[in-house]
Amino acid sequence: MSIFVIDDHPLMREAVVMLLRRLRGSSTQVVELERLASVSKAIAEHGEPELVCLDLKLPDTNGVSGVREVRQMLPDTSLIVLSASPSSDYEDLAREAGADAYVEKSAGAAQIAKVLREFLADEGGDDENAPTIPDKLSKRQRQLLVMLDRGLSNRDIAEQLSISEHTVKVHLWRLFRRLNVKSRSQASHLARTAGLLDS
Repeated sequence: MSIFVIDDHPLMREAVVMLLRRLRGSSTQVVELERLASVSKAIAEHGEPELVCLDLKLPDTNGVSGVREVRQMLPDTSLIVLSASPSSDYEDLAREAGADAYVEKSAGAAQIAKVLREFLADEGGDDENAPTIPDKLSKRQRQLLVMLDRGLSNRDIAEQLSISEHTVKVHLWRLFRRLNVKSRSQASHLARTAGLLDS
């Protein structure tokens, strides 16, 4: 599997690559990209990555448009935004656009490494140790699992629960962290195999 680091600042790219190699060793291929236009070619050459680290300000993106584009190309890939912009300015927008996490570059290497570690821990698709079956889920979390299993979109879920799509995304993000999964399909699979849909 590979990891894409998309940032037009060479020093920042090198710093993130060094952190990734420290966390993963040399076994994982890290692909460095300077702009969003290179992503399609990188996917063709290296396959879909397990993780994308994306800077918001690239030569060919504006605001969170890059997050939307990456999410369209890679709907099931973990996506971390590493940005020089304060989280108060862009974090909510980035999450709404499809980012799984938002980290300010000024947070420093230790904090960035901590977030990267969360998304790289126990990756491996069918690794039975990766997902976590929690002792107790809230009523809302069980509702979300049932709706995910039925294949409902965020918009459908928002309408059924009379909440905003942004609130749905926040709930799903918390649920995925609780279950230690990275996607809707992983959450549904865990819910079915663990009997979380029955009670």
